[in-house]
Amino acid sequence: MRILVTGGTSGIGAVLVGEALQAGHSVFTTGRDAGRLETFLASCSGLGQVHGTVADAGDWPQSRDAVTAAVKAMGGRDVAVANAGFSAPGDLANGDPEIWRDMVLTNVYGPAVLAKAALPQLTANRGHFVLIGSTAGRKVYPGNLYTATKWAVAGYAESLRQQLVGTGFCVLHVAPGHVDTPLWTDAPEAAIAPESVAGAVLWALAQPAGVDVSEIAIRATGQDF
Repeated sequence: MRILVTGGTSGIGAVLVGEALQAGHSVFTTGRDAGRLETFLASCSGLGQVHGTVADAGDWPQSRDAVTAAVKAMGGRDVAVANAGFSAPGDLANGDPEIWRDMVLTNVYGPAVLAKAALPQLTANRGHFVLIGSTAGRKVYPGNLYTATKWAVAGYAESLRQQLVGTGFCVLHVAPGHVDTPLWTDAPEAAIAPESVAGAVLWALAQPAGVDVSEIAIRATGQDF
């Protein structure tokens, strides 16, 4: 498969890129920081066919151009993974509205514009669109805007799935629980490795024609929600 992963230079995205390459897939990834992207691509060069470009997932022209670059680099595309996302510090009383705007654009607007750019070829190829959500999109943290963005991802995934019923195109929403990534200052005691999330994504993508895995919730044993 030819897989595009947004925000693939750290966390779940970076592990997914590496696991996909080791499984024999071609991968194209994006990142907002040119230096980090260059270093990451160099670290993956021995694993397989990997390419990338600098792009902000919350910017429509940059997302559109990244999709075009991915098709050119890989000769097409079978999967697009809307992985880019982050959590803003603080709550609804003391958080920074400027960071909120960036978070909402990345977490909510980002998957929408990626889908708009990627859908024509993915539909033609009967491909997959994958959205990385969160169990925080099923239960809220008090005063936390991040949870609202992940509720939006869950709703958008189901809305898109229903729109594309009958086309052969599959939409997968993956909702990890606590994952041991740099997102946390102090990782929770009950946290899974990002490799577990990447493995779940690749398992779903490997299902035979006629099987549509549309949603996966994956938590560490002992997580309380």
